[in-house]
Amino acid sequence: MNAAFDLLGEHILWTDALGNLLSLAVVWLAMRKTVWTWPVQLAGAILLLAASVHAHVPGNALKQLLFIGLAGYGWMAWRRGTGGHRDLLVRPASRRERLILLAVLVLGTAVVAEAFAHLSWLHIAWSPWANAYVFVGSAIATFAQSRALTDFWIIWMLVDLVGVPLAVKSGLYASGAVYGVFFVLVTVGFLRWRGEYRSRRDRLAATPA
Repeated sequence: MNAAFDLLGEHILWTDALGNLLSLAVVWLAMRKTVWTWPVQLAGAILLLAASVHAHVPGNALKQLLFIGLAGYGWMAWRRGTGGHRDLLVRPASRRERLILLAVLVLGTAVVAEAFAHLSWLHIAWSPWANAYVFVGSAIATFAQSRALTDFWIIWMLVDLVGVPLAVKSGLYASGAVYGVFFVLVTVGFLRWRGEYRSRRDRLAATPA
């Protein structure tokens, strides 16, 4: 957990660097809709949990614990969705699903922010609201990913906008840099999944009844 190296004058933890490299791999794997997305995400979350504990960032450590649980759920969901060598079918969320996700994001951020603000042992850096937003938004994005919803890419984009400065403020410089790369990869992933869904929809519409 203490192993580290210096890069451009910054002290980088190996657990932080390797965990984030696996997180980048998760985005690449998710684009291809392979079940390997989830075990790699699980391994990355374990490494980032170790980095967060070492850096004394309990809020981020709690987020990684949540990711570990969600990775297990997503792994099982995608295995069911690809059973019998089927291709994982992606789709946009329904209006009802989007309203639920938005409500959970707003209410969840408010509740978690209050908890972060009053639990001094968490040592929340910067704003409790920013930490809460990234915490809840990341959980929602991962859940939407497990449901093969194209909207999960958009949620990740919104999380990244706050995640970059938050990671840098917390001293997790590798995480901050990777969040920046995430934004580009997530945009590509969204366009790819959306294009695949529209192509399947158009083929079905053109098929005679």
